[in-house]
Amino acid sequence: MSVAGTGGVSTSYNRLQQLKSFDESKAGVKGLVDSGITKLPQIFIRPPEELAADNQTPSQFTIPVIDLKGVSGDRSKVVAAVREAAETVGLFQVVNHGVPLKVLEETLTAAREFHELPQEVKGEYYTRDKMKKVKYGSNFDLYRTRYANWRDTLFCVMGPDPLHPQELHLVCRDAIMEYSWQIKVLGSLLFGLLSEALGLNPEYLESIDCAKGHSILCHYYPPCPQPELTLGTTKHSDPGFLTILLQDHIGGLQVLWQNQWINVPPVHAALVVNIGDMLQLISNDKLKSVEHRVVANHRGPRVSVACFFTLDNPSQRIYGPIKELLSQDNPPLYRDTLLQDFNAYYYNKGLGGNSALDHFLLQR
Repeated sequence: MSVAGTGGVSTSYNRLQQLKSFDESKAGVKGLVDSGITKLPQIFIRPPEELAADNQTPSQFTIPVIDLKGVSGDRSKVVAAVREAAETVGLFQVVNHGVPLKVLEETLTAAREFHELPQEVKGEYYTRDKMKKVKYGSNFDLYRTRYANWRDTLFCVMGPDPLHPQELHLVCRDAIMEYSWQIKVLGSLLFGLLSEALGLNPEYLESIDCAKGHSILCHYYPPCPQPELTLGTTKHSDPGFLTILLQDHIGGLQVLWQNQWINVPPVHAALVVNIGDMLQLISNDKLKSVEHRVVANHRGPRVSVACFFTLDNPSQRIYGPIKELLSQDNPPLYRDTLLQDFNAYYYNKGLGGNSALDHFLLQR
């Protein structure tokens, strides 16, 4: 059976065979689009019960936009705004963040140009080897999820050990290296604001290595022939401490707030910031790791670049609820864990389903 499938349920549907055919093509979702398909392959179609439950109109709640222009002076207003957003929605957008517009534009262009390289060139980076610092692929959880997502990704581990520029293709090398440096500076600023929002000294979160490592993921969402049947990215929360997202003008990102999906509209020159699972864990639920997803679209390609602040290499540092935040009235909710153990559980579980945080709750 062809991986292109028919978009309809077939009695002869062999899921594993289609998954392997798709994976071994090393062409990703873009390869399917380039082949001229007009109907969605069966492996991408969401279960009927999930489709039936997903017919609500997105809420008109407005995502907070925080201006970082005033952080060098009296930053109390900025800290208060960050605290409010991080404790309630778990996501906000930042403007006047210090990353030049030219860098943002060049990074989006570089991400798109990598994914639009000839297949024989791009395919050399295609791998599911977890030890590779630079890898291109489609659906890290392809063989574990109920349905595949309409998305390809270039994954780059940028720190704490510096990535050698030669590991990146020339078409995206300079832009990703520059963006990585700029986003690391912004990450340091945001961790300082979040530390203060928790009532801690500004250096606290950095002192426990929250900003020590980061990875950059360049996502590519081709135009989808039947976007109503699939998702660009399944509902999930991010496993690390913090995520900074650069998205293009097309949109499609949604966050779950009070059981309703909220659109996160593209704002010119803004970056999206969301709290990750590990920051919710160490803040003992004070800060909220937000569940989010990306809808598929007839328009495209949509390009986004996510920076995950986490450590992908083994670390012996143990994380648990921050002792300074605990009291008799606020006992620890989570057990201590190695970051690598949390990441391993998250990635083995795959996207969708219950939050990985549930697995690390203390039994009461």
